Amino acid sequence: MTETTDSPSNHATADLIDAHGSEIDSCHTQFRQFGRHRSFCGPVRTVRCHEDNGLVKEILNSAGHGAVLVVDGGGSVRSALLGDLIAAAAVDNGWSGVVIHGAVRDSATLETLDLGVKALGTNPRKSDKDGAGRVDVPVTFGGVTFNPGQWLYSDEDGIVVSATQL
Repeated sequence: MTETTDSPSNHATADLIDAHGSEIDSCHTQFRQFGRHRSFCGPVRTVRCHEDNGLVKEILNSAGHGAVLVVDGGGSVRSALLGDLIAAAAVDNGWSGVVIHGAVRDSATLETLDLGVKALGTNPRKSDKDGAGRVDVPVTFGGVTFNPGQWLYSDEDGIVVSATQL
């Protein structure tokens, strides 16, 4: 397992659930893995958008400081909210990972990048780039509300979220 921010290999999601039980939330959405890092963790930042990745691009082009961007794309797979260029910017800017409740593109290239990426699926179609949406607001999917500042832990078994760093 490739290590990333805060040694996520020491934070297996199953072990976190066993240790913390109802104190942490487990996302039941079945995501696919795309980035090179299969395990990643960090403080949560959020974007809510629909078929428009302008805000995703803007945020991932800023300093990430090991954070994980959680993008609520409404579950739409009609167009991709992340591709290879934006993901490469995320790597360059120190992001730990990106979780997209929507689609990505350039999946073969995403596999080569030092980034954790989870999404519902793929679509080669580009999204709009108008910047429509909201940043750092609570977003909910998979039975979990993701709030900015919470901690997200992700591995092959899924995603768990804690109010504080574990």
